[in-house]
Amino acid sequence: MATFGESIANFFGGTDTETEEGLRGLFISELKDIYYAEKQAVDALGEQADASTTDEVRSAFLQHQEETRNHLARLEQVFNSISVDVEEGSSDAIDGLVGDAQRIVSNTNTGSLTRDAGLIIASQKIEHHEIASYGSVVTFAQVLGYNEAARLLEQTLNEEKNADKKLTTLAESFINSRASSEDDGSSPRNDDDADDFNKWGVVNPDGVRYDDPTTNSNSSKSTYSGNSSIPLAGTSGI
Repeated sequence: MATFGESIANFFGGTDTETEEGLRGLFISELKDIYYAEKQAVDALGEQADASTTDEVRSAFLQHQEETRNHLARLEQVFNSISVDVEEGSSDAIDGLVGDAQRIVSNTNTGSLTRDAGLIIASQKIEHHEIASYGSVVTFAQVLGYNEAARLLEQTLNEEKNADKKLTTLAESFINSRASSEDDGSSPRNDDDADDFNKWGVVNPDGVRYDDPTTNSNSSKSTYSGNSSIPLAGTSGI
């Protein structure tokens, strides 16, 4: 079977003999790879939650783990909507990103805010990979006329962007600033900072959600929402 890069080259070069139906074949191949990636993400999020220092970061990972399980179920709906059997592909990219997260745990101290800062970075790398992947398959589904598949995939794309945005808000609320103080032996956490974050309610351990400050046009914080002014070929909504 051709690699993803070879499939693209063959498709645009007019020599697409290894994918049965051109763009449809590429679309199905990508769906299988995303299905595999989401399965790996479920396990990785559980490991990251177990390794987290703060309740806020742990809660964020567990909430997104549950969302990711829903993403898998939604992908199965997509497969069914185009009359294709559910099947896992493979992804060296996601395997590498999960490995990066595991190395962060190995290279940081248990109970440190530095570990939480690193785990947020690792999780956002996975989110950005998923945002690019889902953006591409949304575009393919639209071009192929698979309206139901496009709707389902775009729903997941928006949830991935939202998860990335929440992680940025969490990091900027108190994790990064308190992690920086660990280098000089200061206390790793200030509960007042955590209270401020919980008041914002992006991730609240009691399960109550309040207004996300990043949606407030008057907010002075600048956060990455998963959007980019740089266009990405073959992606939608990025």
